[in-house]
Amino acid sequence: MKIIIVTTENEGLNETGFGGITACLAIKKALRKRFSDVRISVCARVDDMEIVMKNNPDMIILAAKYLQNKRGEKHWFSEYYEENLANFTGSKKRNLEVSSDKIWAKEVLTKQGILTAPYLTVNKNDFPLQKDIMISYPIFLKPLDAANGIGIDDHSVVYEYFGFQKQAAELFQKYGTKILAEEYLPGREFTVSIIEDRVRNSYFVSPIEIIAPTNNDDIRILGEKVKKCNVEVLNKVTDELLRGNLIKIAIRCFKALGASDYARIDIRQDENKFCHFLEANLVPGMTEGRSYFPKAFEIDRGINYPEVVTLMMKNAFNRIIKDKTGTE
Repeated sequence: MKIIIVTTENEGLNETGFGGITACLAIKKALRKRFSDVRISVCARVDDMEIVMKNNPDMIILAAKYLQNKRGEKHWFSEYYEENLANFTGSKKRNLEVSSDKIWAKEVLTKQGILTAPYLTVNKNDFPLQKDIMISYPIFLKPLDAANGIGIDDHSVVYEYFGFQKQAAELFQKYGTKILAEEYLPGREFTVSIIEDRVRNSYFVSPIEIIAPTNNDDIRILGEKVKKCNVEVLNKVTDELLRGNLIKIAIRCFKALGASDYARIDIRQDENKFCHFLEANLVPGMTEGRSYFPKAFEIDRGINYPEVVTLMMKNAFNRIIKDKTGTE
């Protein structure tokens, strides 16, 4: 069986998928224990995507969502390989687009009755006046389509309109003309890793708690610097009632977003300990020893990195077979 791991030069992207070449090499190493022909293809242009097809892979592992040219145009891997009838892991373009846009994802999940913090879209070209902000302070501001804590730091939580204006201006300058503003949730933060077993209509789900260090305002913000420095603490969720609730919410989010194969769902509690959806990543980080997706399975279930990779790929294979044959 021939497997090709497809990625792109993602250092300049707001969404880096599985991660850089180090993550892809770790996945390749894990898969080589079962499959002899595993390769990595770093795609910089559409021609490179075509070359992957010419190699006739049995499975394409999509380690990134898209490649982006110098004009900022996105070429979605899943769309291209679906059109070319190739077998690939993960979700389709439409579902990736929904999860990438934090506001769009919130709208979808709110319609399904899933709690998420009250929010509003902030548009640079139609900036809200103070009287137009109908959500309560403190307010959390972040980029619309960035992952891995990008655009989030100690200034992300604002307490009055002047701070709102200042932080919004900085985000506009770096990340585009639209950002997300939502009421700050002061409770505990969790992330939930999911691997779908579509054949059995079940899920492998592992929640963990993420505890970021407190900042000068005595609040915990899981931003880019915290993640890069690896100073947050990851803990097993030992309260069975809470663990069950996190699993239930994460599966509901997975289904509502139309995800396939795997995802990571971020959840945070409010002051009354109600759990709210934060965001979803359908191409979660896979850096060995660091990324939350594999770490959650390790902490919660004692499953090591190679076993997580194998589980992901095994169920993706089975999903493709089922989809093609219609068998259970």
